[in-house]
Amino acid sequence: MGLFLLLFSVFAVTTEISSAASEPTQHYLSEHCHDQDICDRESAKGVKIYDGEPGRLKCPLFSGTCNSSFAQSKDLSLKWFWKAKPDQGSEQPVDFSLPDHRIVERKEKLWFQPALLNDTGEYVCLLRNLSYCVKASVGLTVLQKNNGSCVNDQMETVTALIPIEEKQELTCPDIEEFIPPAAKYDVTWHENCHPWINGRYGNSDRAVKNNKFIFYIMREIRKGNYTCVVNYLKNGRPVTLTRTINVKAVGSSRLQYKPVIHIPNKELTFTVTLGETAELLCEAYFHYLKDSATEVWWSVNGKRVDPNSDKRMKINSSEVHEQLGHKSIRRILQIDKFTSEDLKKDYTCFAKNKLGEVNSKARVAAQAYIPSIELGCGLGVTLFLMVILIVIYHVYWLELVLLYRAYFGTDETVGDGKEYDIYISYARNTEEEEFVLLTLRTVLENDWGYKVCIFDRDSLPGGTITDDTLSFVRRSRRLIVVLSPNYLQQGTQALLELKAGIDNMVLTGKLRVILVEFKPVKQAVYIKELKRARLALTLIKWKGKKSKDTSSRFWKQLHVELPVKKIYLKMF
Repeated sequence: MGLFLLLFSVFAVTTEISSAASEPTQHYLSEHCHDQDICDRESAKGVKIYDGEPGRLKCPLFSGTCNSSFAQSKDLSLKWFWKAKPDQGSEQPVDFSLPDHRIVERKEKLWFQPALLNDTGEYVCLLRNLSYCVKASVGLTVLQKNNGSCVNDQMETVTALIPIEEKQELTCPDIEEFIPPAAKYDVTWHENCHPWINGRYGNSDRAVKNNKFIFYIMREIRKGNYTCVVNYLKNGRPVTLTRTINVKAVGSSRLQYKPVIHIPNKELTFTVTLGETAELLCEAYFHYLKDSATEVWWSVNGKRVDPNSDKRMKINSSEVHEQLGHKSIRRILQIDKFTSEDLKKDYTCFAKNKLGEVNSKARVAAQAYIPSIELGCGLGVTLFLMVILIVIYHVYWLELVLLYRAYFGTDETVGDGKEYDIYISYARNTEEEEFVLLTLRTVLENDWGYKVCIFDRDSLPGGTITDDTLSFVRRSRRLIVVLSPNYLQQGTQALLELKAGIDNMVLTGKLRVILVEFKPVKQAVYIKELKRARLALTLIKWKGKKSKDTSSRFWKQLHVELPVKKIYLKMF
């Protein structure tokens, strides 16, 4: 009846409209017809139809008590107009003279048999007589199916909620008005646009029977889009209808529960600061219940919180939807300028569904005084000292490690069965030999007291190189590898020493390999074994004259990697 109250409200312009009745219809529509606001969801969103398939538009003015019979009794005539785009200008009358009656009017509906791409646009239906006129519009979009797909992603779908572990049947929706009475039709089903064949892949929990898609046992993995394609004959011509159902798995109807309030609870106390805004959280969990309303609210001293009546209080709300249709609802109660009087009040969270109501009281306590100035000063001093210590450690960490080893280090050579502290592996040429024998050996043996093994010096005549090399490496605690471009040449004894050291380190863990870069070596020429072990090995670079002094960083780095010995502890 609300529609006709609106019609009678325009009675004041009756004279003007009556005088305009003899004018062309187009002029009458654009200037003298009231544009009715439509709340109907379908009209507001518009209608979508697949290209080449039938469809229909319903005039939004026909709702509630208003139908075609009622309109005829009031001598109201229905007219349809169309324009391709909302900003195109004036509407044009719908052409009902197309071949094969492709567009026809039946009561309050406009039928497309079939719809084509150029039918897309805005359709205006107009109810009028000599005294009154009202109009409303509804949009139509004609879509083509995506390439290689049975649907278009923009097409509206029907949602079906199926309880888990239960049986349910799907029937192709919204086809009854299209299929002529007594006409035979076939329905083919697709799961996510894959044609469905009974028994394929052992799908015994689902089947198509009598044009229906049957879930014998619903499982969560079966959710998705199920598309039915209907084929039938009308006036001897094949017609196709495509509908898609979005299937979602929801909680079993056998498991029905009241809401569960997680927060507040007995173990939780809300801490508030007097004079500031306090926030109290209520979080309730709802199991899926079909056709059940859900509600969560706060009460203070037994009275439901109404932010409109108490300006100090506000409610912030949010929902989190989970699997199987379950959800969590949060209500945050904000109280501005919290006072000591507010501490004495009772704060209760309520949650309700169709099975009943539950509640939980919140425990609220004022935050204890924290001497912020004193703590701030103490924290500042502590941070300052920490920064100083970090800087000292970063600059002098080698010295600190050596100092610790000297006073607290444990002699590593006791009881390990090793004969040598260090085995030196190097390329056999003049520069490397001079560095090893005159520089490296001198400091290790004479200054630091380590027992060093050098193959060319310590091996006895008559033995085999391979056996003696493996024996020396096995009887040593450290293997120092003096890296240079000459070292990585294939087939040298140095490579044998390196491989023996890496294998011993991996298999026994009683030998550590130390890399000393005597001359720069590009990583691209590293051998396979060295590439794999490089990340786990220590690399110390010799920098020529800068490294000759035994107090340089090179010797400190090397000393840290060598075994802790009693002789060195006494010398330090």
